[in-house]
Amino acid sequence: QEKLVESGGGLVQPGGSLKLSCAPSGFNFDIYAMGWFRRAPGKASELVAAISSNGDSSYYTDAVKGLFTISRDNDLDTLNLEMNDLRPEDTALYSCAKGGDQRFSIEPHSYDNWGQGTKVTVTS
Repeated sequence: QEKLVESGGGLVQPGGSLKLSCAPSGFNFDIYAMGWFRRAPGKASELVAAISSNGDSSYYTDAVKGLFTISRDNDLDTLNLEMNDLRPEDTALYSCAKGGDQRFSIEPHSYDNWGQGTKVTVTS
């Protein structure tokens, strides 16, 4: 059974940093692109970052470019999202998701499995 478990969320002050991790199981992690989505209170889910199966290409939504870094370790089966200079508008439930094939997609419907999410709250 495919499963994704996120960790690393928490409460942080504006300007702070957090590192989220995603632990996949039940599928061959190294042949699928992966993505991080977030859902802020009262807003629709959005793709924050995505990475190809071998990690050689990635995508970031404009709001986090230069601030967030997505990475993966296919030997350890881990997906990460390093978030720097966090702002209150980054407050959301962050979930990792499994892509449909090796190349990442910016289309949410291309992701076929989602974790339960880890909550990030940025407040002073």
